[in-house]
Amino acid sequence: MMNTQHHHQQHNLTGIVLMCIGVAALCINDALAKTLMDYYSPIQIIFLRNVIALPFAVMLALKMGGTHALRSHRLGVHFLRGFIWITATVLFFTSIHHLGLAEATAIAFVAPLFITALSALFIARVGWRRWLAVVVGFIGVLVIVRPGGATFDPVLLLPVATAFTYALLMLSARFVDTRESMWTLLLYLSTTSAILTGLIVVFFWTPVRAEDIWLFIAIALFGTGGMTLITQAFRVADAPTVAPFDYTALIWATGLGWFFWGETPDVLTFIGAAIITASGLFVIFRERRIAEN
Repeated sequence: MMNTQHHHQQHNLTGIVLMCIGVAALCINDALAKTLMDYYSPIQIIFLRNVIALPFAVMLALKMGGTHALRSHRLGVHFLRGFIWITATVLFFTSIHHLGLAEATAIAFVAPLFITALSALFIARVGWRRWLAVVVGFIGVLVIVRPGGATFDPVLLLPVATAFTYALLMLSARFVDTRESMWTLLLYLSTTSAILTGLIVVFFWTPVRAEDIWLFIAIALFGTGGMTLITQAFRVADAPTVAPFDYTALIWATGLGWFFWGETPDVLTFIGAAIITASGLFVIFRERRIAEN
């Protein structure tokens, strides 16, 4: 019994470490995207990132899931998810081009609250405590966005739209065939995104500068690596244990934004981020308690 508990704790610790490293990798991915947005469109960045990452995604799927991971039973659902993923990424890349990295990241963290709200409307009943957390979380967004104030910028709504679109992506996983593994989902997300952006990238294409090639390689590696590590974290550990560590992205985003662009969020942004984080964590822990009962 003690040995089993020890192994469980070890798995959770491993999951936490993988989650933290994966989140850091995705934040570096975002910082690279913010740099590339000075010269290239989001569509071109997404296209090149996925094309470069695709061979690695195929090898990873084969190693972790075997040849079965290469086959899809509902190809149309994957293309729908690819379209949603492209939309979310374009919205977020555009937002970080105009906003501070920490500011955009903080607002985008209302995604779990959107998932809760949409689940309540279309999937299952949500109790009043989680609804209250959703309302409080969106108050946190209002603290950062400050609609109607002198400092209001409509661009601040882009991370909100990103969060909503990302919530749709997470919920769309319910329509994926249950025989398909998470490695199949990751592979087809990269594949369909590359195909869909490839159809229109010619309209957004800018010749790639030689000094930027390494940035595109890096964004592919950090993006794919981050998603892989986070996926593996949820495989080896309990989801409610590792999920809260997603919020470490706020620390990374703040540090990267300050180091590379001298961005320093104002006090209201920090307050709003704290409210959003607290609301998201409450939803996670509340769902954990419900699952245990």
